[in-house]
Amino acid sequence: MTSSLESLGPTRVKLTLEIPFADLKPALEQAYREIASQITVPGFRKGKVPPAVINQRVGRQTVLGEAVNAVLPDVYGAAIVEHGLAPLSQPEIELVKLVDGETVEFTAEVDIRPDFDLPDFATIAVTVDNAQVDDQVIDERIDLLRERFATIVPVERPAAAGDQITFDLAASQDGQTLADGTAQGVTHVVGSGGLLDGLDEAVTGLAAGQSTTFRSTLVGGAHEGEEADVEVSLTKVAERTLPEVDDGFAQLVSQFDTVEEMRADLLQSANQVATLEQADQARDKIIEAALALTPFELPAGLVAREVTARTDRINESLQRAGLTLTDYLTRLDADSDQARTPEEFWADLEQAAERSIRTQVVLDKLADEVKFNVDQSDLTALLFRKAQENGTSPQQELQHMQEHNHLADWMTDIRRSKALEHIVTQAEATDADGDLLDLSILYAKPDFGLPAEPEAVTVDSSASPDSPASPSSPASAD
Repeated sequence: MTSSLESLGPTRVKLTLEIPFADLKPALEQAYREIASQITVPGFRKGKVPPAVINQRVGRQTVLGEAVNAVLPDVYGAAIVEHGLAPLSQPEIELVKLVDGETVEFTAEVDIRPDFDLPDFATIAVTVDNAQVDDQVIDERIDLLRERFATIVPVERPAAAGDQITFDLAASQDGQTLADGTAQGVTHVVGSGGLLDGLDEAVTGLAAGQSTTFRSTLVGGAHEGEEADVEVSLTKVAERTLPEVDDGFAQLVSQFDTVEEMRADLLQSANQVATLEQADQARDKIIEAALALTPFELPAGLVAREVTARTDRINESLQRAGLTLTDYLTRLDADSDQARTPEEFWADLEQAAERSIRTQVVLDKLADEVKFNVDQSDLTALLFRKAQENGTSPQQELQHMQEHNHLADWMTDIRRSKALEHIVTQAEATDADGDLLDLSILYAKPDFGLPAEPEAVTVDSSASPDSPASPSSPASAD
């Protein structure tokens, strides 16, 4: 096999590959054997049909096509390795010449990783917010525990703030009850909000068995955003009594004997969460700084395909939920001063897609240069982690990987994780007070409480994660 390389731009090349016909002979013989086992010809046993008869029945060109298709991945892969390319997409292959008994020639155009230099990641320094946890945070957590362990007792009196009520409701427009505007047995704490505007005011002062009607804006269904008359009928009023925060309460809701011990444990947990969130913020800033230090051109088609994939996933999700993008953004940005417009949302999505691809390209290049490898323990740990996250077993995750041919993708993910850890631990991060952060907490190895070498999840990791015979986009999803 001979190959030549032509540059079509900073991120795209064209390979021309020529296969001597002699190299095609093993694949040609295999094609004849497979076709012979699939066809029935009178006078010949299945699998024993001679090549001459197959040529007459299915055509010599068909057999040649099968043979060429069989060798293409290996030939293309060898050319990728020969020229030191890092494909970012599937190749566009075109058969140029196929002369029986002489030669086979084809071309392959493919997007490749651009050539750029990695920066010295040790020069990156970022500053993040302090990880602060005050008494108010602990008090809020304790209040949630009090709510969870509240005593609820039915009462024969009108509902007041703090009571738990059970009610039915029916929404109507112009006197017609809406098909999707009814609900029964709804429970709600008066004064907590979160449902229909005006509900808390309407039910305050009502006793079980009483009804009232109020005007409100619907928050779901086919008439979402429209005004309607809502009839609410109380079926139960219950008084909620929150437990006192004393040592007995601490023993009820925790493994501790005193309130002081419980608060100390809650403070420690809150500090751990805050510290991890701080480390996450530092990691994101370090990646942004690393990308700023590594400008390079991306294949336009690669970014466009990723944007299209993300757009399609969001539109499908909105359709299943029965929401418009405007409705979704109103809910998503409810806590911000101003909701984004659809145009701003799609612009943010496109920017995020390009940033994701750029990050993965940098991580892949670093993984190649440092030569990060994936061993059995890495794959085993990944299977355990996925099982823990998905509520499955490692064996089920292994089966999923094998059925969907995810081994190469998962090995690539592991190498990227190692590259990301390398960047983050090389950089420096400080808090607002100038104190140096220990970002190694992001990469602490979890203890799954499982055997060190479980035979049930043994994986053949001999395949290269960057197999050039089947290139994949760095933005591919599971």
